[in-house]
Amino acid sequence: MNSTIEMPLWTALLALVLAALWLLQHFLLPSARWFFRRRANTVIEEVNTRLALKIPSFKLTRREVLIDRLCFHPEIMSLTDKLSSERQVTREALMTEVKLYAREIVPAFNALLYFKAAYWVARKLVHGLYRVRLGSAEDQALAQIDDTTSVVFLMNHRSNMDYIVATYLAAERTALSYAVGEWARVWPLQQLIRSMGGYFVRRDSGDPLYRKVLEIYVQMAAEGGVPQAVFPEGRLSRDGRLGAPKLGLLGYITKGFDPRGDRDIVFIPVGINYDRVLEDRTLLHAAQNKPRRTRLATFMTFSAFAAKNIWQAISGKRYRNGYACVNFGKPVFLKQWLADNHHNPDLPLTDASPLAADMMTRIGSITPILPVALVATVITEKPDSAMSEFELKASVYELLASLENAGYQAYIPRGNREYAVTVGIRLLLLRRVLTVKEGLYHLNPNDTALLQYYANSIAHLLADARHTARH
Repeated sequence: MNSTIEMPLWTALLALVLAALWLLQHFLLPSARWFFRRRANTVIEEVNTRLALKIPSFKLTRREVLIDRLCFHPEIMSLTDKLSSERQVTREALMTEVKLYAREIVPAFNALLYFKAAYWVARKLVHGLYRVRLGSAEDQALAQIDDTTSVVFLMNHRSNMDYIVATYLAAERTALSYAVGEWARVWPLQQLIRSMGGYFVRRDSGDPLYRKVLEIYVQMAAEGGVPQAVFPEGRLSRDGRLGAPKLGLLGYITKGFDPRGDRDIVFIPVGINYDRVLEDRTLLHAAQNKPRRTRLATFMTFSAFAAKNIWQAISGKRYRNGYACVNFGKPVFLKQWLADNHHNPDLPLTDASPLAADMMTRIGSITPILPVALVATVITEKPDSAMSEFELKASVYELLASLENAGYQAYIPRGNREYAVTVGIRLLLLRRVLTVKEGLYHLNPNDTALLQYYANSIAHLLADARHTARH
């Protein structure tokens, strides 16, 4: 019993590693999972008491279960059989592709991460960059939506900040699920977005198998009551204008809708606008069909922007990028919309184009009117004229009156029109889009397109206001 056993050092180390792995697998990991699962359940119970739209069970289903359900959906199985014959490949090979697509698309929602960490980061980030304002919201209408209704937020796409701003402002109402482009499929952003309930979309994929997997997932999520956020334009606005709708995700959602079923779909128009879009020059660069910047050039531009803001914050000379404002419009119930638009209520919607056009009109009508857009509109109408501060303010007041007479409501900071114009002028002066010479404001000729970009954000409202005034 007292004899000594000698063994090589590598054997002892191996035994120690195996013991540590056993302890990790059978004790530490289960304990950690139990702890975080309990915390997550507590968070879900807490937020469900205050959310207008509660977290659906579909969103809390294990990811592997959703992937299996998606892979073996009857429509996907039927398509794989058809493609197997057409392409002369085995069904197993196609099912491998299906599983790859499903894993790429299906999110892994984490309530703890979404409502604690992500919400905190979003709040700090948006308030660090902007003066964030909720212009209007139909909270009472949202509260009346029952659990048998699928909710889809439809919003215009101005900036990649849309995801963060909308998530922050909607967090007291619901947990949104976004479709995100391939640009975000980088570590660790990919894992973060997936944990927040986002799913990735290959926007230019022509593979019918991929499109079917995406279509079925979107329909499953809608039927499961997952509140989704969709950008009908399909991409960021390159010139600042409200774009024409595309029928991608919106078409998938309505294609799977049964007008005779118990579940209805409600669309909530969302209008969003900024006094400064962080990537405005990059978007204009793309709109002018100039060669794409290299990743190094993009990184250097971002680094210079970040360094400038940090230095301004340290020196106490930093102004935030103006206002970011979001308006939530009146909910539109699909069954009622079909009845109001002379559609047979017993038949599915085969063409979503009229619905998409109507939704874009509603989104456009609630696009926030902000200080920079007002000042930019006045100056771009007389780009070669120098204006005094008095002339500029008078012209903005006249513009505001025409918009308000047409029924549009501008966001006026502090309820003070003079201050609103001052904010717009100051931001454009800081960016050197405007210059001052002998008390007169001049447009920097190098930034004509940039100023037009901001004027374009409310161009559709102004056109309607002037049409209304003529008639």
